[in-house]
Amino acid sequence: MYEFITHTWNTIKGECFHDCSYCYMKRWGKLKPVRFDEKELKTDLGNGNFIFVGSSCDMFADNIPNEWINKTLEHCQKFDNKYLLQTKNPTRVLDFIDAYVIIDKCVVCTTIESDSFYPEIMKNSPQPIQRSIAMQELSKVIDTYVTIEPILEFNLEHIVAMIKRCNPKQINVGADSGGNNLPEPSKEKVLQLIDELQKFTTIHNKSNLHRLL
Repeated sequence: MYEFITHTWNTIKGECFHDCSYCYMKRWGKLKPVRFDEKELKTDLGNGNFIFVGSSCDMFADNIPNEWINKTLEHCQKFDNKYLLQTKNPTRVLDFIDAYVIIDKCVVCTTIESDSFYPEIMKNSPQPIQRSIAMQELSKVIDTYVTIEPILEFNLEHIVAMIKRCNPKQINVGADSGGNNLPEPSKEKVLQLIDELQKFTTIHNKSNLHRLL
């Protein structure tokens, strides 16, 4: 998913509660109910890696038991790595910030596809404005990223303000790569957005963005 990530690791597997219409996991058809895979706690995560924890199912979705999250973070704490925790429910990450030294090694990332909420696309996900507000709080104690993927039609002024609130160290911009017929912005709007965002942070354009540019 990201060129800068060295590994992915998933203790929590199965159908994601957020059920976003474009989720790449849907390419494998109907998934099993969400579950915790205890065998993953035997994984040697090594050292010096940048690991995307929970790349296949949102670890901080409302239906995930605290115990599963705790076990995952406790295992991460045993190794000297950098960890990417990406979620559309960053409000819940706030509940775990003070409990783990591991947080010092983590980057919390949220997806903000647009400033607007598209219920038929984002389904059970918190609204983008809620994600932005939570990330503002998180950015006071931990490094934050924002991912705009798949980028959806947006209001330029509103989305820039929303993302700036997150105080991101990096913004990843990408397009739909699954042929989901999503409402997408024009090339001109995408370039305008990138121009505004790079005034206050680092921009990482994903390879799939080329289709819109």
